[in-house]
Amino acid sequence: MIELGHLAAFLALAASLAQGVLGLTGARALAGRAAIVAFAVMSLSFATLLVAFAQSDFSLALAVNNSHTLKPMIYKLAGVWGNHEGSMALWCLVTLGFGAAGALWMRTGRDVFEARALGVQGWLATGSLAYLLFASSPYLRLDPAPLQGAGLNPVLQDVALASHPPMLYLGYVGFSFVFALAAAGLIDGRIDRAWAKEARRWALAAFIPLTIGIALGSYWAYYELGWGGWWFWDPVENASLMPWLIGAALLHSVVVTEKRGSFAAWTALLAVLAFLFSIMGAFLVRSGVLTSVHAFAVDPKRGMLLLGGLVVYGGLALCLFAVRAPKLEGGKPWQMLSREGALATNNVVLVVAALTVLLGTLFPLIAEATGRTISVGEPYFRLTFVPMLAALLAVLPVVQAWTWGKADLSGVWKWAAGGVGLVAVFLLLGVSLWDIPLGAAFGLALAIWLIFGALWEVRRRAVTLARVLRLPLRVWGMTLAHIGLGVFIMGAVVETTQRYEATLALPAGGSGTVAGWHITLKDVHAVEGPNWYADKAVLTARKGSIKAEMAPTKRYYPASRMPTTETAIHKTGGGDLYIALGDRRDVDGETRWVFRVYFNPLIDFVYLGVMLMGLGALFSLVPARRRRNAP
Repeated sequence: MIELGHLAAFLALAASLAQGVLGLTGARALAGRAAIVAFAVMSLSFATLLVAFAQSDFSLALAVNNSHTLKPMIYKLAGVWGNHEGSMALWCLVTLGFGAAGALWMRTGRDVFEARALGVQGWLATGSLAYLLFASSPYLRLDPAPLQGAGLNPVLQDVALASHPPMLYLGYVGFSFVFALAAAGLIDGRIDRAWAKEARRWALAAFIPLTIGIALGSYWAYYELGWGGWWFWDPVENASLMPWLIGAALLHSVVVTEKRGSFAAWTALLAVLAFLFSIMGAFLVRSGVLTSVHAFAVDPKRGMLLLGGLVVYGGLALCLFAVRAPKLEGGKPWQMLSREGALATNNVVLVVAALTVLLGTLFPLIAEATGRTISVGEPYFRLTFVPMLAALLAVLPVVQAWTWGKADLSGVWKWAAGGVGLVAVFLLLGVSLWDIPLGAAFGLALAIWLIFGALWEVRRRAVTLARVLRLPLRVWGMTLAHIGLGVFIMGAVVETTQRYEATLALPAGGSGTVAGWHITLKDVHAVEGPNWYADKAVLTARKGSIKAEMAPTKRYYPASRMPTTETAIHKTGGGDLYIALGDRRDVDGETRWVFRVYFNPLIDFVYLGVMLMGLGALFSLVPARRRRNAP
């Protein structure tokens, strides 16, 4: 069966190569068929890996290194992509999947353009499959086969992280098809409204799963690692944030190209950059150049091959852009104080923000090359990234109502007065009643400002209450995304500035108080799971009439010889009481257990905001229904 999967992967390579050649020669129908065949045989190949893991076929080296007979089935299957070779097989599958989807659903009425887009996607798939088969093969066999496997990395044995890589790859690789559309448009010399309409759909199809994937990774880190926070500016977190920022800029820029025909060259460049940043993310995770708790399967040699692919694809695309971009037609004239000007500013800020994250991520490497050791952490990003985004979001409710070409500025003073008044109210409340930092008060004012601005835009577009429900889904998508931003900022500001944390060392029956919660340790006893054993603490948490029993554990996986922390979280509606079990200590002959206890207020608002942003993008992806007798 594994040999069948290996053969199928080579057939996928041949079909994707045919797709690339036929597509660039303009054979739309043949390139489309090749794309579908390539995806079909790669699906068969990937399925053989899934079956091998499900059956614990330890003649497959990949299964030996990443599976175990005692693992639950979901983690056996997740073991396929929980490593370098398997994750690259998933990358190839998704790349070919987007090519097949493009062959089936891309309908622009321009066959040569569509053929070239499929051709570029075919060459991208060819490069990925060649890397998989000749530098990172998941099909290697062992003879004799061992009786048992080493098991999946314990920190990956989690439902959120099992689904995190597939969602992240749908986003990363989804931008490959937007890249292909940009390259085809540049070859044709036509980045126009029809192109933008098509590119917008595929950009949304990549942006939505990338958003969900980042949220899943953040939530996994929150409850699995025991650090008590939801974002750490870790290099691998940054690797996924950068293409997300470029993708957000692309989604705003492509609207201008679709509606007005402007920003053609800039939109094409953003489409190229979104995918290049995605490849860079794969390089950072796998090359070993950066240290991260999220990084896995680091291999400098194979990482350099990924870097070579980034240089080749990026160099060719940027050379094509340099040659063809000056020949693209411009759109209608516009002034800086207009919707086009506002979206241009939006794009510049988002791109600069992505470059700021890139600099903070890579600067330790640059410093190390000069013989110095420098770490870049949260203070850098708080001083650079946060003010930049805050300034952009502060003007969002004002400029989203501006018209194309030239904005009517007669009502700007009202918005300015309202914004200043809102900030003043929150600053006064922060100083007098809430006792929070001034920055937190400004952040809360900004969150309310964004939510109000999004709702006001709905009112402005609907004019009357009766027409609110008749607004297009695209408008509701924008509204939900902007409300989600406000909810996210509210949760992030409150959780970051008002988080309470403490360390308790408790004997059996001992108690302590954290953030108004009276916590009592009942006992700590040993428990055993399918492929692990653990110390499990049982605690009672009380606050007024509220009582909760919490059971954090510390697991140990014998197969991989690694421990993990399983936190206990009690949700109160206003925040999370969060407890992580630490080490056992003997103090004056008495056994005590160390607990890290946090109260994280409004933490759920962080993830609710991200969900609303993803839902808004999904609404925007739904095609608008044409009205009868519409002009």
